[in-house]
Amino acid sequence: MEGLALLIAATLNAGTVLAIAGIGLLVNERAGILNLGAEGMMLVAAITGFATAVHTGSPWLAFGAGALAAAALAAVFGVLVIWLNTNQVATGLALSLFGGGFSAFVGIGYVQDKLPVQAQHHVPLLGDIPFLGPALFRHNPMVYLTVALTLAVAGFLYRTRAGLVLRAVGESPESAHALGYPVRRIRLAAVVFGGALCGVAGAYLSVVYTPLWVEDMVAGKGWIALALTTFATWRPTRVLLGAYLFGGVTMLQFYLQGRGVQVPSQFLSMLPYLATVIVLVLISRNAAWVRANMPASLGKPFTPGG
Repeated sequence: MEGLALLIAATLNAGTVLAIAGIGLLVNERAGILNLGAEGMMLVAAITGFATAVHTGSPWLAFGAGALAAAALAAVFGVLVIWLNTNQVATGLALSLFGGGFSAFVGIGYVQDKLPVQAQHHVPLLGDIPFLGPALFRHNPMVYLTVALTLAVAGFLYRTRAGLVLRAVGESPESAHALGYPVRRIRLAAVVFGGALCGVAGAYLSVVYTPLWVEDMVAGKGWIALALTTFATWRPTRVLLGAYLFGGVTMLQFYLQGRGVQVPSQFLSMLPYLATVIVLVLISRNAAWVRANMPASLGKPFTPGG
């Protein structure tokens, strides 16, 4: 039971990174913008957050610095694809490549640095409950804030006028423009918000989840977060559940190794990516179902009066 509690705790911790980034990318896509630069933004945010934590000792400042760094990259991406109508796929891939190279260059001096020992988090009373305490109530506050963020984004998209407008922009920007809504600015705001959340995810990875800096430490999590939006059919709560599912698959390799299961470590390491490919293949077999749930203008440029 103790091993199972630790597995659940590790699953929540690993899933938090994917959930934060996935929610940000979902907001992007709900506005009609496909940003494939999540991996690069998370890497830049990871080194920015780690460097900030090293020099200030504050994880919250690290989260803020990571969010600002990724939001700045997202803003550049947004201007390129929204105002200059560059190809969204190519621009996103370029952003991802830039982030990988830039973070590796900047992070050379931080490879040997270590963060101070972090305080142990413990929810009063609940953290002392056998099994449930270690599994659910001894996490970094960001784990619980991620759940609150998911519910807030779901409420925003489906319960507010602004959320309705955002979804309308993603479905039919021409109609939203005809009604007088500033489609380009709305899309830019969504892109910057999504980038900021990818930044928080990257900073969480290097400051809390690891915590250290290693080149290319995101290791494909940005791509998994992108796949999560399709897996979740662009629903925030499903993104959260999907993130925990993929987080559990990631942690399963360590759990099985700890139980003495004789499986090649290379096979266990590829499980999260294999699961991602299988899920996408299964989903793509029903093209009509994907089209029915996907924002109609996703990846398509919009020019007012064009």
